[in-house]
Amino acid sequence: MKFCSECGQSVTARVPDGDTRSRFICDHCQTIHYQNPRIVAGCLAVHEQQVLLCRRAIEPRMGYWTLPAGFMENGETTEEAALRETWEEARARLQSQQLYMLFNLPHINQVYMFFRGELADLDFSAGEESLEVRLFHETDIPWDELAFPTIGKTLKQYFIDRRQQHYPVHMRDITYRPGQVRR
Repeated sequence: MKFCSECGQSVTARVPDGDTRSRFICDHCQTIHYQNPRIVAGCLAVHEQQVLLCRRAIEPRMGYWTLPAGFMENGETTEEAALRETWEEARARLQSQQLYMLFNLPHINQVYMFFRGELADLDFSAGEESLEVRLFHETDIPWDELAFPTIGKTLKQYFIDRRQQHYPVHMRDITYRPGQVRR
């Protein structure tokens, strides 16, 4: 950040009084500009023994499979964001959705929240950000072609929980140290 969004003057990175982290502070109006994690919300949409996946039509990871998800917008709840992203990417509607997985990814300043729910109907199709959308049985999931670690971890946990017919809310941290190989 170089300029203040309040007055347009230059900013300096420094630790404000009473704080412990460096922040961008306007040299003119003294506005402190906080940078906070971004929330990614999405859905694990299921139908009978299958899960709905989208093949990405956008970067990053274009051509790889994912759950429908994206960045939350101001003015919406996490559930509204997840349902909106599911509609935008898969033209799918859900019913009886519940929070299912929460991932903290501090190394990229993101929090992922996935809701699990039943497809309201089988009338779905690829949205603008998807090349194709399909239902997959566990044995048919393209495990080596999943876009992000959060997707594989969510799917694996879902299939464990499905065998037990118990779906608690799970929370996981995914952290990487500099130079560590990401999986």
